[in-house]
Amino acid sequence: MTIAEEVANQHPPDMAPDFTVPQHWENYTPVEHGTWDILYERQIKLLQGYAEQSFIDGLKRLDLGRGGIPEFDRLSDELEKLTGWRIVAVPCLVPDDIFFEHLANRRFPAGNFIRKRDQLDYIQEPDVFHDIFGHVPLLANPVFANYMEAYGKGGLRSLNYDCLKNLAALYWYTVEFGLIHTDKGMRIYGAGIVSSAAETRFSLEDNSPNRLKFDLERVMRTEYRIDDFQQSYFVIDSYESLFRATVDTDFGPLYENLPGMARFPVEHIENQAEVIHTGTQSYAAKGGRFAAE
Repeated sequence: MTIAEEVANQHPPDMAPDFTVPQHWENYTPVEHGTWDILYERQIKLLQGYAEQSFIDGLKRLDLGRGGIPEFDRLSDELEKLTGWRIVAVPCLVPDDIFFEHLANRRFPAGNFIRKRDQLDYIQEPDVFHDIFGHVPLLANPVFANYMEAYGKGGLRSLNYDCLKNLAALYWYTVEFGLIHTDKGMRIYGAGIVSSAAETRFSLEDNSPNRLKFDLERVMRTEYRIDDFQQSYFVIDSYESLFRATVDTDFGPLYENLPGMARFPVEHIENQAEVIHTGTQSYAAKGGRFAAE
């Protein structure tokens, strides 16, 4: 069943054609606001010394720790003044074309539900904490905000080719699970890491995963994990270098060639890769998250 069919079966009565819904901030319960506060306080204490400074600055500029789940309209007004982006609420994951269209027009779709208390450490579908805490602070950084718009426009172009999985890998290894070089050492910036207490430590400190220098084609040809910690991370030099890699590349020939090119397994280091750290892959070899099941 496609995402569109799943959403259609849910019949959100107030969902627009672009899959947006009102946030209905007034309907969040005290328990739900409290869940946000627990997650926020736990993660903000951990991120000092792990997260890239622009992420920390974005949290402060948007005052995401003022208490409770942020109201999207207020947050959008503040973010729009900084980089022209707005936040739109969606009931679940949206189809690729809709997602790309939102990003290309500087709208970030965020889930309007929050995880249960027994899901504090892991939830498979992105909720409001992952989407707002994890993604929105870097949208206050002008260069990263430009990269996200460029990604959306590139995604719309990719719909004419058989490259959605390749483009998803680019998003996964940058926006969700990216690492970055800084003057103070390697830091995290991907939303999937900064919103996860366990993966924050794992991505930078564990010997298990590979850490490889970012290369656009290599990233787009690499498989990825959606159910556990990553077995490889890609490290960019700067947000500017990431942005330039997307706008300076003619994606037409790349899109034409990628479907016929072999994809790399998640743990694979191919010969031309610039290796920062060769992982032991011990975490995955022991069964990862599912070892105790």
